[in-house]
Amino acid sequence: MTIDQFRERMATGEPITGGSELHMQFQELRRLLSELWAIDVPESFGMFPPFYTDCGKNTHVGERVFINMGCKFQDQGGIFIDDDALIGHNATLCTLNHLPDPAQRAGMIAKPIHIGKKVWLGANVTVLQGVTIGDNAIVAAGAVVTKDVPANAIVGGVPAKVIKMID
Repeated sequence: MTIDQFRERMATGEPITGGSELHMQFQELRRLLSELWAIDVPESFGMFPPFYTDCGKNTHVGERVFINMGCKFQDQGGIFIDDDALIGHNATLCTLNHLPDPAQRAGMIAKPIHIGKKVWLGANVTVLQGVTIGDNAIVAAGAVVTKDVPANAIVGGVPAKVIKMID
């Protein structure tokens, strides 16, 4: 698909099927991310740039993961994103935290973040270190996730709390 064909199709306003040629237009990114992350990024992976990372060597993604533009990954502690997860615009995943003792404040602790299967993180979500988000969960736009999220939960707010469970 050429960039002109991409633009024309996007201008129609018709739905875009996940995993379609149109949806996966930016596959050159996959090669670059495989190099940056030092893993084989699945061919089904998709991303709209820009993307920011401060380490890049400790991010792991499953099949059909999509990361939207403007996301920031601080991955020293490890970021694990399972199959079919959708990461919204400007999501920030933070695996480091400074020590609370003022005398040691410059010190840091790294803990991993785990995003389960078919999770949807809305735009401008922040996920803090050590958090696991269970399969099928939805995190509402703007939420700050400070604690684990159960599978099949919809959470939102600052800090994020369960709004309801998905049937």
